[in-house]
Amino acid sequence: MDAVRIIAASRHGLAQARTVQDIVIEAWQAQALAEAVGSLLAISGPFEVRAKARRLGEAGGRSGAAVLCPVPRSYGPRAAQLSEVQDSKVALTDLCGLLAEVCEALVSVVCAAEEDGLYWTCVEAMDAADESRDRAAAILKQLLVRDRPHDRDLA
Repeated sequence: MDAVRIIAASRHGLAQARTVQDIVIEAWQAQALAEAVGSLLAISGPFEVRAKARRLGEAGGRSGAAVLCPVPRSYGPRAAQLSEVQDSKVALTDLCGLLAEVCEALVSVVCAAEEDGLYWTCVEAMDAADESRDRAAAILKQLLVRDRPHDRDLA
């Protein structure tokens, strides 16, 4: 399945999350997706972004949220369905949006957390999502610069 479709499903899942556990699960899902997108682009993406994509995959694999709230066994990670990234720029733009939404949702959990373990798990998950978003944005920027018409082409 294409990354854009999975990212849309993740955004929907996050929007529907009503409990702390649901939000943490969706944060984990988003991180797993960042890892999968980064790993796939590192293998088959444009050559000039493969190193950055590998770092996105590594950053996506770093998430404390999975420790407290693993994904329900009946579904597994949405990222496991990823088979292609048809449009890297659209996928990375959407992934950045998803990761920003994850950070916002985790802020509400952190503010309401009464348990130290949950608090620190969510802080770590926010940090991981923010790092993944920064890495995805760097790849996107490089792709946009690459595809921008050069001044000499306009003359």
